[in-house]
Amino acid sequence: MSGFTSTIAVRPLDPTHDLSRAERRTVTDELCAALVDADETERAEIVERLIEANMGVARAVAAHYRHRGEAVEDLEQVAYVGLAKAAHGFDPERGYDFLTYAVPTIRGEVRRWFRDSCWMVRPSRRIQEARAQISACTEELLQELGELPSDEVLAKRLGIDVSEVREARAADGCYQPSSLESPGTAGESTLADVLGEPDEAFDRTEERVALAPLVRKLSPRDREALALRFFGGWTQEQIAGRLGVTQMQVSRILSRITNQLREELGDGVLAA
Repeated sequence: MSGFTSTIAVRPLDPTHDLSRAERRTVTDELCAALVDADETERAEIVERLIEANMGVARAVAAHYRHRGEAVEDLEQVAYVGLAKAAHGFDPERGYDFLTYAVPTIRGEVRRWFRDSCWMVRPSRRIQEARAQISACTEELLQELGELPSDEVLAKRLGIDVSEVREARAADGCYQPSSLESPGTAGESTLADVLGEPDEAFDRTEERVALAPLVRKLSPRDREALALRFFGGWTQEQIAGRLGVTQMQVSRILSRITNQLREELGDGVLAA
């Protein structure tokens, strides 16, 4: 027996209260020391208290991911799961500091949760895994360089092509697509303001493609009359003045041309 209850005289821990760094370090060190000789029953109690003492650490890890569109409460719950796994798997006889072991475990649990559960649009597994590697490498390089690493630096550290880094980073939007009500650019109030609208001309594209060779076979005067009427918007009176014919003749010319084109294209194509 380790005498856990009598040797560690700390007050009952409140999970909603964050210990100061010094308090947490003291309590954690005492609990980890007690784990060495604890029996099964004592170990369960120590692990529970170890989790409670370091819940603030789990919340701090979760806070690093709070801008990815997920509820903070959900992030913290996942971080607590990672903390519990670390506490249950920690072996003080290996000589490691608990937080040195716990923080990567918590971070890994949160990342797995994002990878498996939080994609609005799910990219390939290759992109998901590359993004996780880039995220971890970014944190390491940030500590080393004191600034966010460039795509080129990340690619060199990870031994991958720069294009893979950029492709993986582009997957950030798969977590939470931008709202159409979010601020736009170039003076527009929202993204919805810069979206295109249906173009009615698309509905006539096939007809235009089919008509082109038929129109090229018309006489120059017929082509001009057709262009002025249907593309220039001229009236029959204006066309008559341009061609030097009567308005009645223009009407007959246009009627003949449209009937000829309908016959060559097939019934219904020029119905509109």
